[in-house]
Amino acid sequence: MKEQYVLGIETSCDETAVAIVKNGKEIISNVVASQIESHKRFGGVVPEIASRHHVEQITIVLEEALEQARLSFQDISGIAVTAGPGLVGALLVGVETAKTLAYVHQLPLIPVHHIAGHIYANRLVTEMKFPLLALVVSGGHTELVLMKEHGDFQVIGETRDDAAGEAYDKVARTLNLPYPGGPHIDRLASEGEVTIELPRAWLEEGSYDFSFSGLKSAVINTVHNANQKGEVIEPANLAASFQASVVDVLVTKTMKAAQEYNVKQVIVAGGVAANKGLRARLDHVIRQLDHVELVVPPIHLCTDNAAMIAAAGSVFLEKGIHSNLTLNAYPGLDLMKFNEQSLII
Repeated sequence: MKEQYVLGIETSCDETAVAIVKNGKEIISNVVASQIESHKRFGGVVPEIASRHHVEQITIVLEEALEQARLSFQDISGIAVTAGPGLVGALLVGVETAKTLAYVHQLPLIPVHHIAGHIYANRLVTEMKFPLLALVVSGGHTELVLMKEHGDFQVIGETRDDAAGEAYDKVARTLNLPYPGGPHIDRLASEGEVTIELPRAWLEEGSYDFSFSGLKSAVINTVHNANQKGEVIEPANLAASFQASVVDVLVTKTMKAAQEYNVKQVIVAGGVAANKGLRARLDHVIRQLDHVELVVPPIHLCTDNAAMIAAAGSVFLEKGIHSNLTLNAYPGLDLMKFNEQSLII
């Protein structure tokens, strides 16, 4: 049986990444050019700057990924690319690069949903066991996704306002912490104690949706009120209290959903999956469930990378799912409608 090598391209936000994955499970190369230093002074990602950096880096990163893998395009089975969601200008750099490569080398063009990529980062750790529940937590997304087979995504819960990672970044700015704020909040939280009462938005009974805007506002109000009164709030304690609220809601809803849907695996995906507090609490709680395995990818596979796009693309390639050269960038691409939005022929 011929080995399958899928080349993945990821440019949805501020990482220019290219990777090659063998048979959907083995990373042959994984190159990421980060733009954090460029955006740090602005306290967040500037779309125009991100797009410009992608244009500058994409060829360099592509050549390095092929060189590390010691492969040529004659060895590649398909080109997978993030088609959405994300910043439209950033996405277009990756999509147009993928279309060009697919045309020149006569290879299948495989569009991948960014969240599907994060989910499939876990397949680079261990084989997926269905049914499974994916907790997706990142700067732009907080979702619970039920999967009954490969490529089948059922969103059973999602954020109604701020995503968890977005709330982390906004609270970090309130505490005058550098961008990106998540790792700094996580570090501070480990040094502090939960001393401040903050809200937990459980929403209506039985809902697996999330809401973090109220929590974010409560933290900001706590800081402003203290400043007006001349009081000093210990940043580590505020970080610990904030993180405890976020983790409590994420883990409680994940555990309830895992029990209701009788899943075999709970997998964690997205940049916030690197959070040590979340990892520790999930590990403790999931151990209490019989016959449920917790899978959390290594930190370098939690943040945006192209290996996860290639891993997801490998599954779609095996299913015969690919696009023609009219593929576009879809900044608001819906995960559950992924295969219905004119991407596939």
